[in-house]
Amino acid sequence: MTINSIGLETKKTKELAIDLNNLLANFQIYYQNLRGIHWNIRGKRFFELHPKFEELYNDANLKVDEVAERVLTLGETPLHTFDDYTKAAKVPVGKNVSVDEEAVQLIVDSLSELLKIERMILDKSAEVNDEGTNAMMSDFITEQEKTVWMMKAWLGETV
Repeated sequence: MTINSIGLETKKTKELAIDLNNLLANFQIYYQNLRGIHWNIRGKRFFELHPKFEELYNDANLKVDEVAERVLTLGETPLHTFDDYTKAAKVPVGKNVSVDEEAVQLIVDSLSELLKIERMILDKSAEVNDEGTNAMMSDFITEQEKTVWMMKAWLGETV
């Protein structure tokens, strides 16, 4: 067994980096969705949603950077092309979404996919004692669960 310079088993960190790259690809699609709905939102709730979508895409942009830097910390290379992202992503792509309820539902659907990936990474990172990845996933999950709850409440639904 080979241990890397941050005290983790090299083989296991390579596996985690693959999963993190998958998360990175999905986050990039989510980020682009948020940019699109921010730009294209129309209707009576424009002034309410436009700044909220901007807040969400700024947060997603920061998370993209954090995930990429974690991949680098684990000794691997983060995905960085749109081709890589679209091949790996499971987050739905929202094209020309301008209706408020469709936009909010796209966020809920996207976050639901991200949460599945993050929970899987959380489990794997706990198994290999990777506290850095584990803490990141835990923080992401906590924030995104709250966002899903709020978006579902806005839609008049429960979690």
